[in-house]
Amino acid sequence: MKRLPGLKKVHDVHASESPEVVAIVDEMGRSGGFMAKNLHDVAKVLEEMNRRPNCTKFLSFPADIMATGARGLLIDMVKEGMVDVIVTTCGTLDHDISRTEADYFEGDFDLDDVFLHRNGYHRLGSVLVPLESYGPLIERRMQAILGKLYRSGTRSVTSEALAREIGRDLDSHRSLLYWAQKKGVPVFVPGLTDGAVGSQVWLFAESHRDFHIDPIGDERRLSDITSEAKETGALVLGVGISKHHLIWWNLFRGGLDYACYITTAAEFDGSLSGARVREAISWGKVKEKAKHGTLYSEVTLALPFLVSYLLTKKKAAT
Repeated sequence: MKRLPGLKKVHDVHASESPEVVAIVDEMGRSGGFMAKNLHDVAKVLEEMNRRPNCTKFLSFPADIMATGARGLLIDMVKEGMVDVIVTTCGTLDHDISRTEADYFEGDFDLDDVFLHRNGYHRLGSVLVPLESYGPLIERRMQAILGKLYRSGTRSVTSEALAREIGRDLDSHRSLLYWAQKKGVPVFVPGLTDGAVGSQVWLFAESHRDFHIDPIGDERRLSDITSEAKETGALVLGVGISKHHLIWWNLFRGGLDYACYITTAAEFDGSLSGARVREAISWGKVKEKAKHGTLYSEVTLALPFLVSYLLTKKKAAT
């Protein structure tokens, strides 16, 4: 594949300890409206959640933000102890492998997709993913990992165990999965077959018919985590299966004690994607007296403020 000229690499961005960010977010809280106030309200709920020593902190997100510099902020949250459990989609594994080993590039929503396809690029929103950095790279890496697991005697694997093994194999400070396994943060992928890594598991199982995925093992672990937690809190970024899986398992313990959503979806179509936190109260997925907030924003826009706010507050308290 010939590289298109003039492309700029996507770089991970990281939170900074910044009293200025705290001052700005607090000023937003005094602004009276509209989403600026909601951003402040969410920041305060997350701050209280992170101060609670017995609160098990959940984070869910779809894979697309892993293709952007926001991956660095997710890494910061894991490294700084702001996350105890991650629930996500298969593409998170895909993009973490790809971006640890290769580069993505800045693009544009209005690029010619026929041209991109003919020149070996996938477009993910305004991010360009070189074909060679995605499918072929993931195949090489995953077939080696799965082969190693199989030779060690493994015949059944949960998404949690697979994510942990990928993190160990990547062995890079640039990788979210590396930091998750290093910090003991389990990563659950309820829709494991919906992505390149899942397709590689399927492909491996085609030639190793005694090898399979164990989704029930993941559910047992989630059941244990939620039932043993004294309190639970959640930051839900975006929408999809990861959002529902997180709040669903908290239903069985009587609901989340803290819950914050960041979303661009609207609720008028009745979808879970657009549902605000308050709807989850009616299902028992969030407690009636829970501290909660919903922020309508694109995640990569809001997350740098929130993570920097939490980091600064945490450092000031120590």
